[in-house]
Amino acid sequence: MASLSAARRVVVKIGSALLVDAASGALRAEWLRTLAEDVARLKRRGADVVLVSSGSIALGRAVLGLAPGALPLEQSQAAAAVGQIRLARAYEEVLAPHGLTAAQVLLTLEDSANRRRYLNSRATLAQLLAFGAVPIVNENDTVATDEIRYGDNDRLAAQIAVTVGADVLVLLSDVDGFYTANPREDPGARRLEVIERITPEIEAMAGDAGTGLSKGGMKTKLMAARTATRAGCAMVIAAGARPHPLRALEDGAPCTWFAAQDDPQAARKRWIAAMKPRGEIVVDAGAEAALRHGKSLLPAGVVSVSGRFGRGDPVAIVGPSGRIGVGLARYTAEEARAIAGHRSAEIEAVLGYPGRASLVHRDDMVVDLPAEAGSGAETGAARPA
Repeated sequence: MASLSAARRVVVKIGSALLVDAASGALRAEWLRTLAEDVARLKRRGADVVLVSSGSIALGRAVLGLAPGALPLEQSQAAAAVGQIRLARAYEEVLAPHGLTAAQVLLTLEDSANRRRYLNSRATLAQLLAFGAVPIVNENDTVATDEIRYGDNDRLAAQIAVTVGADVLVLLSDVDGFYTANPREDPGARRLEVIERITPEIEAMAGDAGTGLSKGGMKTKLMAARTATRAGCAMVIAAGARPHPLRALEDGAPCTWFAAQDDPQAARKRWIAAMKPRGEIVVDAGAEAALRHGKSLLPAGVVSVSGRFGRGDPVAIVGPSGRIGVGLARYTAEEARAIAGHRSAEIEAVLGYPGRASLVHRDDMVVDLPAEAGSGAETGAARPA
C-alpha cells in the first residue's frame, strides 16, 4: 500500500470548509500556516507537491458582503475574482518563510478535455515543479460556466494528479475516511481502511451530502478515486480540519486508502500506445538511436513529416530500421514540416515565434523495443514530468 512518506509526487486537495471559517468568512490563517509547514517537510524530503485549493468564492463573498446561500453565476464569478487575489496572497505568505515559491494555476474542464490545452497545462506544471515551486491550482471560477466546469475540486484534483503523474492524491475532508454509510446519520457506520477496488457495493455506500461551503460529497470522491487509481495514483481521504493534517496522516491518523491499479508511468504509456496515429514523422539514424536511449525527438533529426495532425495529436515515429514508436506532437503538421532538420535554437527564426525545443517529448512517447528484443514491448522511458 502506498504511503505519504514514500511518495515522490503528491497532490493535495483542500476544500473551502477547511480554508474558510463558515461563520465569519475569514481565512483560517493558523491552520494554513500548519499546512505550509507540512508541505515544507515533504519538499525537504525531496517530494514534489501540488495543492488544489478551493476558497476563492468563499473568501470573495465575505469581502463583497454577499448573503449566504447559492449565488447567481455573475455574483459567483465576481466573488471568485475578488477572493482569488486573497487566496493566492495567503499561500504566498505562508510558503515564503520556508523558502518556497507559490505559483497560481487556474484551469477549467476544457483545459483537460482539449488535448492541446492539456499539454500546455501539463508542460507548465512540469516546469513549475522542476523549478521547485508549489503550484496552487484552482478552477477558474471567474470565467467557467456550467458546461466547462469540473464542478468540484475532488475531480479537478484527480485530473491534476493524472496530469503530473502523482504517486499519491490526498483529499483533505471534513470526515476521516470512507464509511459504509453516512456516519452523521448512522451510528453503525464503519470506516474502511483500504479499498482495493471500487465495486458496485462500494458505490452504493456513497452519499451525496457535503458541507455548507463545499460542493463535493462521497460520490465525487469516488469519481476522483476511480480517475486517480486507474492512472496509477493511490488516493487517500483524511480529516483535514486538525492542525498539521499531512503530518497527522503520516503519523497514522485514521483515513481510507484507495489502492492504485497500476503505476503512473505504465498507465500513461498504455494510454498513448492505444491512440491511432494521425501522421508520421521519419527520423534519421542518429535520432533513432537517441530515441531508443530515452531521449526526446528534436527537429534536427527529422527527415520528413506526413499526415495532418494538430498539437497534442498522436504521430507514428519511423526510423531507418522501421517503426520506433508513437508520441504526442508538440507542433502541428505544418509547423513540424517547417522546422524539420533545423536545430532547436533556429525554431523561432523559422516559425516567427518561439517554440518548444522538442518536437515530441520523451514523457509523451512510447518507444518500441527493437525487433530482436521482442515485439510490442516498451523501453523504460522517463517517468512522466
